[in-house]
Amino acid sequence: MSSPYDPHNRHNEYDPYNSREPHDPYDSFRPPAPASTSPPPSYATYPWQPPVPPEPPAPPRHLTSDHPPLGHHSDLRILRGAYRWQRRVATLTALGYFTLFLILSAFAPGFMTGTITDGLPAGLVLALLQLPVTWLAIALYEHTARNYVDPIADRIRKESALDARREAERRTGR
Repeated sequence: MSSPYDPHNRHNEYDPYNSREPHDPYDSFRPPAPASTSPPPSYATYPWQPPVPPEPPAPPRHLTSDHPPLGHHSDLRILRGAYRWQRRVATLTALGYFTLFLILSAFAPGFMTGTITDGLPAGLVLALLQLPVTWLAIALYEHTARNYVDPIADRIRKESALDARREAERRTGR
């Protein structure tokens, strides 16, 4: 019969390097697993302990209204999309022209130094057009705000005022 510590026994269950289960050499360095936490008892364990306080009452449930909540998501999504489109139009108008001017200045010096009329170079004319193009960008911004963004914002504002009035009426019990 062989000893449990026999070095020639390949199936020694006490040898961590020959066991059938994987051995973790860092087991001794890991903290022990926490004990399962059970809820405290509903009674006093010791006579000198104060009684266990009762559970707090559940908060009252609010009644839901029949209309969609304030700031309906689809309305806000539409407003964000319109505002995003408005910013892109105005920005691309101003920056697009300025980028075109810079590209022409860098890669088409012959065109920029060419004269349009008596001694007036094309580069100077294009540079002076920066101001009207900026005004055009501002005008486009105002136009898109007035025609696309403001009506959506006004509709959301009116709906929120109506929601606030309904909520106030519901709270007062009218």
